[in-house]
Amino acid sequence: MKKSERLNDMMIYLNDKKSFNLKSIMDRYSISKSTALRDIQSLEEIGMPIYSKSGRNGYYGILPNRLLSPIVFTIDEVHALYFSMQTLNAYQSTPFHLNVQKLKQKFEGCISEERIKKLRKMELIFSLGSYQNKNECSCLEDILNMAVEENVCEVRYTKGKAEKQYYVQFFDITSAYGQWYATAYNFQTKKPQVFRCDKIHFVQPCDKYIAKPLSEFLVSAKEMFRDKDAIDFEIGISVKGVDIFYKEHYPSMELHHENGKYYVRGFYNKGEEPFIADYFTIYGERIFSIKPDSLKTLILERLDAIKNHFISI
Repeated sequence: MKKSERLNDMMIYLNDKKSFNLKSIMDRYSISKSTALRDIQSLEEIGMPIYSKSGRNGYYGILPNRLLSPIVFTIDEVHALYFSMQTLNAYQSTPFHLNVQKLKQKFEGCISEERIKKLRKMELIFSLGSYQNKNECSCLEDILNMAVEENVCEVRYTKGKAEKQYYVQFFDITSAYGQWYATAYNFQTKKPQVFRCDKIHFVQPCDKYIAKPLSEFLVSAKEMFRDKDAIDFEIGISVKGVDIFYKEHYPSMELHHENGKYYVRGFYNKGEEPFIADYFTIYGERIFSIKPDSLKTLILERLDAIKNHFISI
């Protein structure tokens, strides 16, 4: 490992520590005492707040510092971070207290004027796809904190025109088309449930139920979401249908490639028939087979409803 790479790794390793000893550095990086001492001196020179405590049980201390110590990035890493940051513009809310434009200014303050000009020019040519959504999620930060702390919480949620109360434990937060969704275990139904975060307007911890370890929720979609009376399906799709699948699909679905043909296989629970029928109408003529017949009937009924709607307007 080159010295520059070692120092960069060392800054990350030490950043959250209050103290360390020389031997831990020597052992971690397989370096001599003299090399370790020179490395520590180099860290001090670039701004890491290190002080030494002498004596029999001497050690190195690190002054409390909320700012990350300097970390060296390659040019490719700078470009990747910069454009990843730009995707946050699509969200009205994030779980972090930040202003993307101010973050951008800070980022550009760390690089040369020449690099800034190049990044600005790249912005005119290159962008990462995102969907603008202006729905504000006022409780997003609370939802994230509750999930990390593994807390049971009381949630008030707007469903239609009514306000509903739930007792849940959040374990997954995702975004789709610029909209935030949070999945939680509902202690009343004893099943997982997906919530649209912009419709959650109150979250607070409660002790009505005993929290579950996060590891209990990190299982496959089949184990988590499948009911005992769930219905299995298999839809044969063309190559163009594969593109649709990759643009949008759900945890209860998987794509299989067999004998040169593609199949979407999965399941849906009772009560999810309108959702599954709506989803497969977007494939249109890209479907060449449907199992079971009951699902084919559902899709045909949905298509008839759409046809009748357009006739009536």
